[in-house]
Amino acid sequence: MAFSTLVPSSRQYSPGNWPVKTYNSQSGTEVRILFGSLQFNLQINLTYSNIPDAEAESFLGHYLSKNGTYQAFNLTTAEANAIFGGWAGTPAALREPTGVEWRYEKPPNIESVVPGVSTVSVTLRGVI
Repeated sequence: MAFSTLVPSSRQYSPGNWPVKTYNSQSGTEVRILFGSLQFNLQINLTYSNIPDAEAESFLGHYLSKNGTYQAFNLTTAEANAIFGGWAGTPAALREPTGVEWRYEKPPNIESVVPGVSTVSVTLRGVI
C-alpha cells in the first residue's frame, strides 16, 4: 500500500540535525565533533483538511501496512512531490537527504468533520 499523493492543507517541516557531540574542558574550551554525514530526526507534520472518508481510510491502511510506528518506508517521487506541494521556495530545500526513510512517529489522527468528511493529521520522522 502506498502513501497518499494528496497535497496537504498544511505542513510543518523540521530538517533535523547532524550527529554532533560537544565536549567542554575545565578551562572552558569547547570541542565539537561531527559523527556522521547525514541529517537525522527530520520531521514532517501533515494535515489533510476536509477530505473524503475513503481518503482518510487510506492513511489508516498505510499506517497498518507498516505495522504502525515499526516499519520505515521510502516515499516515491509522486508522494514526495505531493507532500511538498504548494511550497513556493526552492523544491530542493525541502527534500530529504539521500538514504533517509520515513516512519510514523505516532498513529494518524482522524477527526470526523461531518458525515463522509474527515481531517487527518500525520507525523512522519526521517530515519537513516
